[in-house]
Amino acid sequence: MLALCAFGGISTAAFAAETTPAATEDHESVPLKPDILFHVGKLAVTNSMVVTWIVAAGILVCAQVATRKIKPVPTGLQNFWEWLVESLYTFLENIIGHVLVRKTFWFFATIFIFILFLNWFGLVPGVGSIGWGHHDAATGAFHIDRPLLRGANADLNLTLAMASIFFICWIIWAIQANGVGGLIMHLFGPKGETSGLLKVLMIVIFFIVGWLEIVSILFRPVSLSFRLFGNIYAGEIMLESMSHIVPSLAWLIPIPFYFMELLVGIVQALVFMLLTAVFTLLIAQHEPGHEAHH
Repeated sequence: MLALCAFGGISTAAFAAETTPAATEDHESVPLKPDILFHVGKLAVTNSMVVTWIVAAGILVCAQVATRKIKPVPTGLQNFWEWLVESLYTFLENIIGHVLVRKTFWFFATIFIFILFLNWFGLVPGVGSIGWGHHDAATGAFHIDRPLLRGANADLNLTLAMASIFFICWIIWAIQANGVGGLIMHLFGPKGETSGLLKVLMIVIFFIVGWLEIVSILFRPVSLSFRLFGNIYAGEIMLESMSHIVPSLAWLIPIPFYFMELLVGIVQALVFMLLTAVFTLLIAQHEPGHEAHH
């Protein structure tokens, strides 16, 4: 049975549970694992994947419509996209520099826009609250067992995939900026001007530090993915919990938190973009004396 509710991400049980306080104690939280809707061959299509496709298609359509007839003086949708792209470009250029932003802007802008609209789409009424479920005979409430749509960034599979793509791009950009030998020197080479016994000591120290840096680099995709996933998933849990505090006001209490989640959506998209940009800057910039290895 397909059910509808007033706010996205809030179970319909919150509204039906007004008849009994006991229902608020038994409500299920947002599951960690996305639900499988159907299979295409061996590919399992989940509700979070459907949201990803919808948002990606929406962004592509809007961009095509905005740039179909370019006007010298932009208006409407063209004006919005030009403002967004120009603002992001100027912002990143001030952080990572003119040369690096020309090479990497396509990735950072795409990841920011994609994450932002995924976060906001998860707040649309119906996401998480339309789907297949069952009626509880004891309470008369309707429980959503399998939502049709789910916040995409509340799925660790997606956030890990985006972080892994960045990791591959990061390796390519690092080799392009330093060369293979320059990259090795960047990780293991001693920094600073020293001589004699002190230079030997610095070589040993920075060789050990280099291995620690490699471990740090390998953990970056994990930290990036869990940071985004954790914040978005926690937001969905909070909205779900707020809807069950006072059953009679389940339609009202979550509203202020929706506005907060709009802000969180921007912040998390910005944080993901900035961290990836800074990681790229750190490997692409040259230490004094290392330019010769490029």
